[in-house]
Amino acid sequence: NQFHADVKALGCLEPTVEPRATDNIQQMIDIIVALLARGHAYVAAGEVLFDTKSMPDYGQLSNRNLDDQQAGARVEVEAHKKNPGDFVLWKLSSPEEPGWESPWGRGRPGWHIECSAMSARYLGQVFDIHGGGLDLIFPHHENEIAQSRCAHGTPVMANVWMHNGFLQVEGEKMSKSLGNFKTINDELGSWGGSVLRFNMLKTHYRQPIDWTLRNLQDSVRSLLSLQKWVLPTGGGFDAPHDRAAADPKFMSALEDDLNTPLAVARLHEMANQLARYGREPGAGQLELVDHFKNSLTLLGFANLADFQHRGMGNQDAVEEAKVYALVIARKAARAAKDFKESDRIRDELAKMGIALKDSKDPATGEIVTTWEVAR
Repeated sequence: NQFHADVKALGCLEPTVEPRATDNIQQMIDIIVALLARGHAYVAAGEVLFDTKSMPDYGQLSNRNLDDQQAGARVEVEAHKKNPGDFVLWKLSSPEEPGWESPWGRGRPGWHIECSAMSARYLGQVFDIHGGGLDLIFPHHENEIAQSRCAHGTPVMANVWMHNGFLQVEGEKMSKSLGNFKTINDELGSWGGSVLRFNMLKTHYRQPIDWTLRNLQDSVRSLLSLQKWVLPTGGGFDAPHDRAAADPKFMSALEDDLNTPLAVARLHEMANQLARYGREPGAGQLELVDHFKNSLTLLGFANLADFQHRGMGNQDAVEEAKVYALVIARKAARAAKDFKESDRIRDELAKMGIALKDSKDPATGEIVTTWEVAR
């Protein structure tokens, strides 16, 4: 329940199926039977083990040579194994341990077989994308591939493997012993789901995420900067999850190995373009607004208009609509050469904790004003 609540707060879509290993015991037994029949498994000392020597290209995912491999951390090298790298498919259970009836006696599945069984049942013998952490490449994913390919006779298990980097906190590995162990639930109370989601998406999934206070604060500022181009349209927006409706450059970034940092950069680029348009609609502005909103939706920020400014020390929440209106009013005052009113508005914004930056558009010569929460 806590997991479901946390991922919902992060804006994650609900999965179509959430299988449980214990609901797929028969599917695991069926795969083990197939592996035995094909000569890829053997029974020894009451266990069923996978014969790694029976698969010529075992170790391809992790680029490990079978002759040089040591058994994985969760695999004990015992005398009844043909090879040190052979791993358990089914083990016997004592009366006190969980167990299910099988052709080899009452027992329980090995660590890897459950994933092969569930993926084959719900995704097929070959499916598109398999994800997981870098630490699972060997032995877990390697052994999944071995089981699935050898049982089904397929050339691959998954067409694409996506492995995510590790999490660091303030430059150090997260661990309970260092006292820097954080959970999504812990952070939600301080920052909210939108900030946490944005903070993760700023880093490419293959790279380590450095979870720092400064990065979280920068994520708040970035969301506020993007939010001001949603608020003037009035509340939230209900854009479809339609790649065709999103910005082409944004989609190109996501299609390039899920390059979310580049996609986020494109969002800021679109926001800067909207800033150059100013208050009056310009050529292509409506299309850009549409692309901007649909891109935000695809990245999981359809409710950005409801984003609350949190986690920034003692600063109060910024009234986004008021800030936007004041920036526009200042621009109008400057255009009318009413510099006294322009300065008054700047001072009012400064008291709200808003810093303005005026710059000249090199193409048009027009003064463009951007703003951010003062550091």
